[in-house]
Amino acid sequence: MKKIIVIIMILISQVTLAITGSEILNKVDELGSLDRDTTAKVKLTIKEKGQGIKVEELLYYRKDSADSFLIVFTAPSNERGNGYLKNGDNIWLYKKNTRTFQFVNSNEVIGSSRATAEDFEEKKLADMYNVVKDKSGKEIIEEVKLGNKNCYKIEVKAKNNKVKNPKRIYWIDKESFLPLQVENYSLSGKLTETIQFGSYKKIENSYISTKLLITDEFDNENKTLVEISNISTEKIPDKIFTKAYLENLNK
Repeated sequence: MKKIIVIIMILISQVTLAITGSEILNKVDELGSLDRDTTAKVKLTIKEKGQGIKVEELLYYRKDSADSFLIVFTAPSNERGNGYLKNGDNIWLYKKNTRTFQFVNSNEVIGSSRATAEDFEEKKLADMYNVVKDKSGKEIIEEVKLGNKNCYKIEVKAKNNKVKNPKRIYWIDKESFLPLQVENYSLSGKLTETIQFGSYKKIENSYISTKLLITDEFDNENKTLVEISNISTEKIPDKIFTKAYLENLNK
């Protein structure tokens, strides 16, 4: 009888872990990919040690088909009109006071927050990362609990040095394949920040995270809460993703 139970447990384990880490990443990419234009309001609530709480608000326009996004600050008043524009591999920061554009990279923080430009653009995990393997060459996938959720826990490492986070550990909901939490690590292996995904909004077959908390692991009193609302998928005119549009907003 004991042998039968052992055999059954082995079979259950094999069925459960039939999925590969690469398949998990591809599924996450598929669910997070938007094949339509998207507009939304974003609220950043920023808590920094010794500096109290700041609130910044912005409008966010995204067109994945053109690999473009536009971020325009609407609050506070000293930031209103500033923005970030991305077209292809180019990202510019626009300052309304000087009416100038400067090149920035995808690691550029947005306003006073811990969110970066990379967090606002479409990125394919399967293109950027490989799932860590054991000595036998098999991808390592753990089945764990995060709160009351059953998750796949996987560690990924960047395919090249252009990726912002060389190492990440994901907790991905087994049922929905949506990320619930991710830990980001530096090249030296030090934990730098933790991102917790609080909720998602379904748009046809895709999902957008509408609430996420970014915690600075160097000082976990420093946090950024990102809240996304008023999501629209109406087509956005191409002129929105231009320097001229940003400049005209401030005339």
